[in-house]
Amino acid sequence: MHEAADGAIPVVMNPAAFTHYSYGLADAAHMVGDAGVPLMEVHISNPASRDEFRKRSVISPVATGTITGLGFFGYKLALEAIAHIVGE
Repeated sequence: MHEAADGAIPVVMNPAAFTHYSYGLADAAHMVGDAGVPLMEVHISNPASRDEFRKRSVISPVATGTITGLGFFGYKLALEAIAHIVGE
């Protein structure tokens, strides 16, 4: 994340279990956003359809966008979204 922020490198991430409680990861994601770099949060499944504690993400509020529940296709969509955002 630090390298992405410093080098203006867009990020596609699946924070997995860190989604719900890793404030350190959220802080690093926030740093990427503060640098004006796109950060897409991807989840293979839909956390909102699972256990109650999985419905809250500490990453989503600082992500440029979030894609959930579309399986591995979500990664392709995240890359396409970043290309759109950066104008490529």
